[in-house]
Amino acid sequence: MAMSTTDPGAMHSWANTAGETSTLSSLEKRLPTLLSVIAGMVDLISYLTLGNIFTAHITGNLVVIAALMVRGGRVNVAQVLAIPAFIVAVAATWLLARASGRRGSGLARLLLLMQFLLLVGVLIFSVITKPAANPHGLMAGIAVMIAVSAMACQFALLRLALPVAPSTAVMTGNLTNTVLSYLDTLPRTEPLMAGDAEKLRRSLHLLAGFFAGCVVAAAAVSLLGEWAWSIPVALAGMAVVMR
Repeated sequence: MAMSTTDPGAMHSWANTAGETSTLSSLEKRLPTLLSVIAGMVDLISYLTLGNIFTAHITGNLVVIAALMVRGGRVNVAQVLAIPAFIVAVAATWLLARASGRRGSGLARLLLLMQFLLLVGVLIFSVITKPAANPHGLMAGIAVMIAVSAMACQFALLRLALPVAPSTAVMTGNLTNTVLSYLDTLPRTEPLMAGDAEKLRRSLHLLAGFFAGCVVAAAAVSLLGEWAWSIPVALAGMAVVMR
């Protein structure tokens, strides 16, 4: 008489896989909005205190540099260096991810911790050196490189660990998704995109998060000066421990 047997190892592996899938799904739903707030704050604090440099929006730096090359004007060296610094930081994040051997939520936690430590570095460095006093000086340039590295880590995190998650800093794409998804939800309109209601909800959350981060950052810079960096640091710490 044949008897059915259950492989404990296979059951354990299945349970681990199911748990990992559930964790990733939860992170992909909850984490991007928080990261969007952080990106908005970092971008605006850098812009206001470190020489009008976008640390989470490299496209903006490319536009400014191109305009200065054609029309002339004072070039902020840190603005130029921010682009290769971003490339190097993304590459370093990839190397860290590969060396760690982690995947999925485990890799996400590692890279979130890396972003948190980099933002802590910006906070400590800014409080000690006061780079806002000379936005085009060496200290401001160093602070920019650290902040750019933190944002590069965030971008790489989304692509390496949470590839389904939307961008948390490129609001042009999210605004496009919002408009198209809204139009697809109108009555008597044949939807042109799948899952339009879900895209609308997620895009709205990201847009609201980024804008809220910018508003809070502007107020924080006015009230706290260099200590304004403490708010994105606190939010990055929340992201690390998010369940």
